[in-house]
Amino acid sequence: MTTGMTDATGRVESVNISTEKGTIKHPVPAITIAGHGIESDGHAGPGLRQVSLLAAESIERFGAQMNRTFRPGEFAENLTVRGFDLLDTALLDRFRIGSVELEVTAIGKTCHGGDCAVFREVGKCVMPKEGIFCRVIAGGTVQPGDAIESHPRCMRITILTLSDRASQSVYADKSGPRLQALLEQFGAERRWRVLVESAVLPDDAAKLEQALVRARDDAVDVVFTTGGTGIGPRDITPDVVARLADKTVPGIMEAIRAKYGPAHPNALLSRSVAAVLGTTLVYTLPGSVRAVEEYLAEILKTLEHALYMLRGLDAH
Repeated sequence: MTTGMTDATGRVESVNISTEKGTIKHPVPAITIAGHGIESDGHAGPGLRQVSLLAAESIERFGAQMNRTFRPGEFAENLTVRGFDLLDTALLDRFRIGSVELEVTAIGKTCHGGDCAVFREVGKCVMPKEGIFCRVIAGGTVQPGDAIESHPRCMRITILTLSDRASQSVYADKSGPRLQALLEQFGAERRWRVLVESAVLPDDAAKLEQALVRARDDAVDVVFTTGGTGIGPRDITPDVVARLADKTVPGIMEAIRAKYGPAHPNALLSRSVAAVLGTTLVYTLPGSVRAVEEYLAEILKTLEHALYMLRGLDAH
């Protein structure tokens, strides 16, 4: 996924480190962020939680509930930030602070209870619900007062309609536009910016392969094809995808055929496949609008998790 326009800008109120995990962090004049995390901080390392952020507003709200004033770093956050809604963050969003770029890998965490200094004192902690955790994409120096920009992710999708007649304008493509509308709705519900590119191709193996290779090399997040999944002489879509695939994901399409096959036996003639090309997911759907709606309803149940898995995130 790529980042889109800047969603919000705030500022870094405090930068905080500690040499050990599970202890209160202390504000310092500046921190240096490298590929392994923050230098001299106990959370530095190769994992997915290299840098943690917490909103000053969250700290103040929690302090009012507990009738206690908390200082920056007491919740073991590396960056205390102010000025935008940090809770509006989604996985794989990015933050930029000057040359530093961080990618969100977790929202909240398992509460460690007795291992947390704040929890031992007041019996609660705000970090498990409102803390944001990131891995380092690019390093640099951060200090209080620096601007921090939020860049929500942009999910890039390519829709390819395979149809000799639609490509010759014999009739209008209906499945592609319907697919686009459903995907944009899905993205809006998850605060994703969805960028869709679409094309209508003839049932031509060489042209389909060219489009798929281009999407793979350009790191498009998801490719959906419609049409060409049957057993007719011009139905070549699954064959081209299978030939290019690095991995296949058979369970999705098998489940769809099993679900709709009893009521619509012709659905069992579909050879639709799901696959991974590089870091691009590819789903081949039949060409009818009804089939697009039925297939997509099942695919969307696992699409978000599949995108995270491809990027090394465990989002259970």
